[in-house]
Amino acid sequence: MVAIGHGEPDGLGTDGVDRVAPGTHGGDGVAVARALGRDPADLLDLSASLHPFAPDVAAVAARHLSALRTYPDDTAATAALADAIGVDGDRLVLTNGGAEAISLVATHLRRGSVVDPEFSLYRRHLAEVDPSAGRWRSNPSNPLGELAAPEEEAAVWDEAFYPLATGAWTRGDDDAWRLGSLTKLWACPGLRLGYVIAPSRGEAEVMRRARPRWSVNGLALAVVPEMVAHTDLSALQRQLAEARRSLVDGLAALGLDVRPSAANWVLIDGAPGLRDGLMAHGVLVRDCANFGLPGTMRMAVPHPAQLGRVLTAVERA
Repeated sequence: MVAIGHGEPDGLGTDGVDRVAPGTHGGDGVAVARALGRDPADLLDLSASLHPFAPDVAAVAARHLSALRTYPDDTAATAALADAIGVDGDRLVLTNGGAEAISLVATHLRRGSVVDPEFSLYRRHLAEVDPSAGRWRSNPSNPLGELAAPEEEAAVWDEAFYPLATGAWTRGDDDAWRLGSLTKLWACPGLRLGYVIAPSRGEAEVMRRARPRWSVNGLALAVVPEMVAHTDLSALQRQLAEARRSLVDGLAALGLDVRPSAANWVLIDGAPGLRDGLMAHGVLVRDCANFGLPGTMRMAVPHPAQLGRVLTAVERA
């Protein structure tokens, strides 16, 4: 069956439901719902790897709507996040999501090596992918969900999921570039919050000059200090690990081949029709074919209150 594009039906799938071609990134629940004529609220979107126990960023944002009336100032947000991470604020640059962090550093460095399977945005933004250049790598690896060994090195560490996997903000590779995504930690992909920790103050200043003026909107900046204060990384990591174990046990009991993971998702091997089958029952997962893993699906860890719905959908699919 030939996919005709992101979010467009391309034929009938399981149970007579139109199959919708997967996009190049997870989190396409709105596009899928639109293509199927459904309310997005009726879909459980587990194609996006967001933290199921994130503090309620919407409630915090509602208290800071006055920030919409002034031009953004990232001073307080930068100081609060730098203090939480334990880095010099002069080396921390807030960005419009993790995607802008990747784009800024890739544009600056121009060359880098990427060992697949790996997150696709590195190749997209690097001017040249060169095996002899400094390596770009996610930690835990995306999509494999494996933490790098302590002795492993890289020029650029993407730590978007590191706090969720370890309960710590960063591994602490001080001489490398480090990229982060508050989008994943706080489950707020629409708010767009990421950051770069540069190897030096001078290189951080290069990032600030390259970043578009007012790149991060005022509402996003306004929520950072309060969200940082509400974020207990160790507690969130423990909750996630327990929920992940319950998901793995439930999927394995249904006969699925589930890989171990340190991240807030699991990989399911040998299940090429699972995405279509689950979609028919209102659950969306990520097809990993564009990672070079055909037949493998990535499922974000759901909140425990959603686990029964997921397992029922898997059983029916």
